[in-house]
Amino acid sequence: MAQPGEKRKREDDTNNGGTEDKDNAAREVENPLPGFRLSAVLRESARDKTIFLHGQVSGDDEAKEDAVVILERAPFQAESVSDLLGKNPPMTLQLKNDIYGVYHLSPPPELNEVKATVIRPATEKHIKKYLRQEVYLIQESGEDYKNITLPFIQAQSFSIQWVYNILEKKAEADRIVYENADPENGFVLLPDFKWNQKQVEDLYLIAICHKRGIKSLRDLTADHLPLLRNIMKEGKEAILKRFGLQGNQLRIYLHYQPSYYHLHVHFTALGHDAPGTTVERAHLLNDVIQNIEMDSRYYETRTLTYALREDEALLKSFKDAGKF
Repeated sequence: MAQPGEKRKREDDTNNGGTEDKDNAAREVENPLPGFRLSAVLRESARDKTIFLHGQVSGDDEAKEDAVVILERAPFQAESVSDLLGKNPPMTLQLKNDIYGVYHLSPPPELNEVKATVIRPATEKHIKKYLRQEVYLIQESGEDYKNITLPFIQAQSFSIQWVYNILEKKAEADRIVYENADPENGFVLLPDFKWNQKQVEDLYLIAICHKRGIKSLRDLTADHLPLLRNIMKEGKEAILKRFGLQGNQLRIYLHYQPSYYHLHVHFTALGHDAPGTTVERAHLLNDVIQNIEMDSRYYETRTLTYALREDEALLKSFKDAGKF
């Protein structure tokens, strides 16, 4: 089993016998942002060491394309940092007060990695998604869902082809950590792109169910309990086997509203302050299972609270219906 700080090894049954080193060697080096010109800083977080940028790049036909770029500092790794400090690197003193000293240190390039997530071509929806906005709480009753939210979802063109590509092994097949192939009650478990897979302290995996048509928490009934129980039990077992984390060291939850409308469950290390774990959005899977066991129609009828950004079209739908 992998321990904190160890490099993750891929098992033979998930990558046809390859290793992570071979995967890394085979990855293409490319420039996904030719001629990038910054248009705006959409948002930044000093706390998370992350910045969201909107810019334009040169497309295949030399026409300009919009792109959203997310830059974030890679997490520190204990072994590398210990090795760096053990070499007595030069530090520039910024402040000294009694026992406290503040210094600037310039690490070598291999320890100064920045993760770049590129969305290209980016639509107006993508740009607005990452733009800093005021947020408001919505109290969505079961009737509100039927009359406002569901028609809104059905009227939108939210593409989830990338999800089907994963389920059909057309993309990311080598990243799958575990799979239950049952078409009704099965799922695939794979790392979320927010996790660099280099340390378990910020572990983040996603379980995506094989069954299509389950959009969100609102669709779940007693018929889905075998699926939810499989995800809970087998997901924890797979993570224990691969990464050495016990089930009671994991936060296992669903989002409402979700970021895409195909049922998926988040697995994060309990000590990791992952985005989207706020009380108004994250619903613990164990609680979801117990609520449905008590009442099969629990999530069809219950009022659910969640936050919407100021510019989101769903918020406008609630305003137009006189519910906000």
